[in-house]
Amino acid sequence: MNKYKLIIVTLLSVCLLAVASAQEKSIHLKVKDLLSQMTLEEKVGQMNQYTSDWIVTGPITQDGDKQNQIRNGQVGSMLNVRGVKHTRELQEIALQSRLKIPLLFGLDVIHGYRTIFPIPLAQAASWDLDMIEKSERIAAIEAASGGVHWTFAPMVDITRDPRWGRVMEGSGEDVYLGSQIGAARVRGFQGKGLGNTDAIMACAKHFAAYGAAVGGRDYNSVDMSRRQLWETYLPPFKAAIDAGAATVMNSFNDLNGVPATASRYLQRDILKGKWNYPGFVVSDWGSINETIAHGYSKNAKDAAFHCVMAGSDMDMESRAYKNNLVQLVKEGKVPESVVDDAVSRILQKKFELGLFDDPFKFCDVDREKANWDNREYLETARDMGRKSIVLLKNENNLLPLDKNTKTIALIGPLVKAVKSNLGFWSVEWEDDESRIVSQWDGIKQKISAGSKLLYAKGCNINDDDTSGFD
Repeated sequence: MNKYKLIIVTLLSVCLLAVASAQEKSIHLKVKDLLSQMTLEEKVGQMNQYTSDWIVTGPITQDGDKQNQIRNGQVGSMLNVRGVKHTRELQEIALQSRLKIPLLFGLDVIHGYRTIFPIPLAQAASWDLDMIEKSERIAAIEAASGGVHWTFAPMVDITRDPRWGRVMEGSGEDVYLGSQIGAARVRGFQGKGLGNTDAIMACAKHFAAYGAAVGGRDYNSVDMSRRQLWETYLPPFKAAIDAGAATVMNSFNDLNGVPATASRYLQRDILKGKWNYPGFVVSDWGSINETIAHGYSKNAKDAAFHCVMAGSDMDMESRAYKNNLVQLVKEGKVPESVVDDAVSRILQKKFELGLFDDPFKFCDVDREKANWDNREYLETARDMGRKSIVLLKNENNLLPLDKNTKTIALIGPLVKAVKSNLGFWSVEWEDDESRIVSQWDGIKQKISAGSKLLYAKGCNINDDDTSGFD
């Protein structure tokens, strides 16, 4: 590169940085202006997240009229809402609120949206970072086209106890590989940046040390030294954050006696302090109230106090903030500046997504149709499946099977299963039964006419019945 080209490249880089800085400053001013117009109740509303109660005829009202709460500015985000029709309907209700603040829609897009990829642990077995990033790129394109703004992934917990059921959702036991995969998944989800209609917010979870629960018991205690925490369990989070992860989710476990959701050390000292994290922190499902079960909080009001002061910005499904935070501020127990900081972080992301400019920018029917059952995406998923296979043994070079093999026995409870082929923690659709090919049918389609298939279920997945063993 000659000096003139170098000068041009340098000038372009400077210009791009200047534009990005100006945009960030502009959003900061918009957030500050909007915050100044909000009542305390409206601020707390932004920190409240509900799940959808959607049924065929529309939302139902399991705990009061959620539609009216949205209309009154008492809800900042919804999870488990998907599809242009549903997200548009709820967004229209949100725009009837006094300040017309749009909703964020989140969904567990863990290993695919419409196109299902292998579970994250299987993807990790491929060691193919480019393919993993491409898989999440496709998941983001599909989810964003269905009105989703935010996924609760990647899970970057290091997991070394196979008794912990959520092992499937992460990248295994290696710190370096887990860090690299976490960053790749963030890049895939967020693409060229928030605000693009093919990008969704990533969420690094579960902060922190969730994978080290005693005995692999979910929601349980974690007892470890700070050295092990920093050397083993925090690096993948730092990698995901350095890759630009828009949000972080805290975890159910306690860490050395303090629930992670109420841990000032994790959230204030490390995440927002030492790491200077600009995004917001969402609780896991009901984990604010779970601090009561841990014996750390006396009641929901006490839980709200502990968690907001510790740095948890959004309450997923506890209703602890919604029911108690206004009173805590009025009693002088929680400074309103703490609430302002949390709300500013949430509004920042809504502005970055461009929802204030166009609340329906992710609600495009044509784009949703164009990304539905895309053949190219399906082939990528198939390729990811090939690369994820781990062959432990191939005695006498039995595999790959010859299509003219005379007799093949398929043994096990998943041979003829259909939906189980999706893998755990997947997005289910009404037509799954018709679009999924079972192992039995798949092999049957590949063998020659003269071959014979034998089947024995053998056992069930979740009981100790041995009657089918013989």
